Amino acid sequence: MAAQPMEAEGSKMQRLYDACDMVFSSGRAGLPTPRQLGWLQGILDAMEPADVGIDGSSGDESTSCVAIDGSGDEAVDSGSDGSGDERSRASTTSDETSEGSVSSGRSGGGGSHGLILGHAIKQITYIHIHECEDFSIGVFCFPAGARLPLHDHPRMVVLTKVLYGSIALKSYDWVTTPISNPKRSGLAKVVADDSVLQASSKASVLFPRSGGNIHSLIALTPCAILDVLAPPYSEEQGRPSTYYVDIPIPPLPGFVVVEEIDTPDDLRVAGAPYLGPELLFDLDSC
Repeated sequence: MAAQPMEAEGSKMQRLYDACDMVFSSGRAGLPTPRQLGWLQGILDAMEPADVGIDGSSGDESTSCVAIDGSGDEAVDSGSDGSGDERSRASTTSDETSEGSVSSGRSGGGGSHGLILGHAIKQITYIHIHECEDFSIGVFCFPAGARLPLHDHPRMVVLTKVLYGSIALKSYDWVTTPISNPKRSGLAKVVADDSVLQASSKASVLFPRSGGNIHSLIALTPCAILDVLAPPYSEEQGRPSTYYVDIPIPPLPGFVVVEEIDTPDDLRVAGAPYLGPELLFDLDSC
């Protein structure tokens, strides 16, 4: 039998939102403290697919879920304004799905619906949960073999938790400040080379200049990752969404040249509604 989402009151997602609001809300200068990050990582480590409205089972146990087939979604738009989206800059809204992914179940996000059947998703799908000027929360669902190209998170702290399945992660950090002429390029050091993260892995954290800020991933199995970005992407605030290629340097193992490229033509991201517990937002801080 498929797992069911938790009640909104006291939900893990509400705990995560409240903690992010306390740690990242406007007026708090500098990076979070190690204690604050440990608190957030602990909340993320306790989260499961059903806490964000996803059925992460193989599908055989789920009798009432309907899979998203990915048709009708839009191509990635690297020039979007950052509202209602995260890394992909997809132009779909949270409810632009052809079939939905709905099982009979609890209400989350204000409607009467159930769970998204994660393992039946046929292309990269983004579930927008919340975004304000200080942070965003969202989930990427991947079919096996899907790839998120090399990209960075300028001036951001990012926390990531694999909810189900596994990914292979390749990541770099800038060694020198990248030069724009006219596109960005620079020397970067290898942080992780096809490192495997799975649901049992602890939540990871990256920083503006460390932790693998430039990274790509490949879904080894159907999987989902929960991301917290602080602050979110914003073209206007100097935090654009940028894609790159990595060029090995044979005489210098452990380092690569990273060069900016246009948004890959084959990168498409569908949108799906958030079906988890309804959240209570602090309108004063967001």
